[in-house]
Amino acid sequence: MGKRQFHLAWFLSQGYGPKTWRSDWPGSDVSRWMMPDLFVDLARAMDRACFDYVIIEDSSNVPYTYQGSHDTYLKYAASTPKLDPAVLVPYLAQATTHLGLVPTLSVSEYPPYLLARLVNTLDHVTEGRIGWNCVTGSNDGAAQNYGHDRHRPHDERYDVADEFADLVTRLWEAWEPDAVVLDRENHIFADGSKVHAVNHEGKYFRCRGPINAPRSPQGRVPICQAGGSPRGKQFAARWADTIITEGGGSIATMKAYRDEIRRQAAAFGRNPDDIKVLFLAHPIVDTTMAAAHERQRLEEVQAQKHIDMQLSSMSRLTGIDFARFDLDQPLPPELTTNGHQSALAKWIGKTPRALVQSYARKDGISFTGTSDHVAGMMQEIIEEVGGDGFLIFNSFFDRRYIMEVCDGLVPELQRRGVTRKAYAHKHLRDNLLEF
Repeated sequence: MGKRQFHLAWFLSQGYGPKTWRSDWPGSDVSRWMMPDLFVDLARAMDRACFDYVIIEDSSNVPYTYQGSHDTYLKYAASTPKLDPAVLVPYLAQATTHLGLVPTLSVSEYPPYLLARLVNTLDHVTEGRIGWNCVTGSNDGAAQNYGHDRHRPHDERYDVADEFADLVTRLWEAWEPDAVVLDRENHIFADGSKVHAVNHEGKYFRCRGPINAPRSPQGRVPICQAGGSPRGKQFAARWADTIITEGGGSIATMKAYRDEIRRQAAAFGRNPDDIKVLFLAHPIVDTTMAAAHERQRLEEVQAQKHIDMQLSSMSRLTGIDFARFDLDQPLPPELTTNGHQSALAKWIGKTPRALVQSYARKDGISFTGTSDHVAGMMQEIIEEVGGDGFLIFNSFFDRRYIMEVCDGLVPELQRRGVTRKAYAHKHLRDNLLEF
C-alpha cells in the first residue's frame, strides 16, 4: 500500500463552552469551564502531534426550537452557553508555535470590514497561523439577536457570502506586500501609492476601504467552509482552502463528495489540489479492542437515556421542532428547512428514534479500537478516497481524550508515515499545501 500523507485537524464541536462536566474524567476545574485552560491543553497536545489546525465552532444564541423553549438546551449545556471564539485564539496562540487557529465568524453577524480587520489583526499577532471558518448562519434565533426577524432564504445566504468573501479578501489585500517601507532616514512609514481604497458598491454591502492595517503574514488567510447543500458546495469550491464534511458516512460517499468539490473547483479555475477536504471522525481509542467497544456501548446507552438532547440538537440545526413527531413514525417527505438542508435530507423517511440511535453511534464509519486498529483504518480510507485527511471531534471531550488521540493514535499514524512528524512551515496556508 502506497504511503499517502494526510492532514489532521480538530473540530471544537459545541464551541468555546462547557466540555468535561458530564465526563468520567471531569478534572478538578469543572466550574472554571470559561477559562482557556482545557483548550490550551488541547492546543499544546495538537501542536506536539503536528495537527494542521483547530476550528472553534460557534453560534450566538440560546436556542429555543425544541418544544418552543430553551430549557432542554440549558439542561444539557447543548449548543449553549458559548463564549466568543476570537477571544480564545490569542491564548491558544501563546501556548503553541505552529498550530493553525480557525475561529468561526458568521457573515450574518459581522460587517465585512469589522471581520476583515479582526482576522487581519489575529493573523499579525499569531505570525500567520489564522484561518477563517466562514459560516452563513442558519438559526433564526441568532438572526433575531442581530435585529432581523429571520435569516435570508438558504441559497441567498450564500449569495451574500460570495459578495462578503470577495470584499473581505480585497480588504486583506488592499495594502500591497511591500507597502510598509519603514524608511527612518526619510521619515516614510508606508508608501501611499501602494495602499488602495476598495470602493465596493455591491448588492448587499458598501465599503470604501482600505483596511487600516498592513497586509498580514498570510495576506489572504485560509478560508474554511462546511458546505453540504448543492449551493453550499458551490460556495466551498469557489472560496474554501479547507472543507469540513461528514462525507456521508461511507467510503463511496466520501470519495464522491471530494471528487465533486474538486470538479467544481476546477470549473472556477482553481487548482483542486489546493483544497483540503477533511472528514469528521470521532475516534474511541483504548488499550484493547474490548475496552474501546465497551466505551462505545456506554456512549450509546447515555444517548438513549437522553433522547431529548439529541432531538433538541436536530431541532436547532433545522429550525423544525422534533418534539411534535411520533418517535416511531418515519419523518414525512414534505419537510423543508431554511437551516441545514443536507442534514434534513438524510433524515427524511427515518424515524426520530432511529435517528437518535444513529446520532448516538456517530453513524457511518466507526473509528473504535486500539490506536493501531484505528490508525490502520484511517490509512486505508484515505488511500481509497484519495485524500485529504480527518477532522477529530468529540463534543464533550476531557483531558483523557486529548491524550488518547494526540499521544496514542497520532504517534501510531506517524509511525506508519501517514501524518507529519514535524512542521515544515511557519504559516497555516503553507502547512495545508505541504502535501
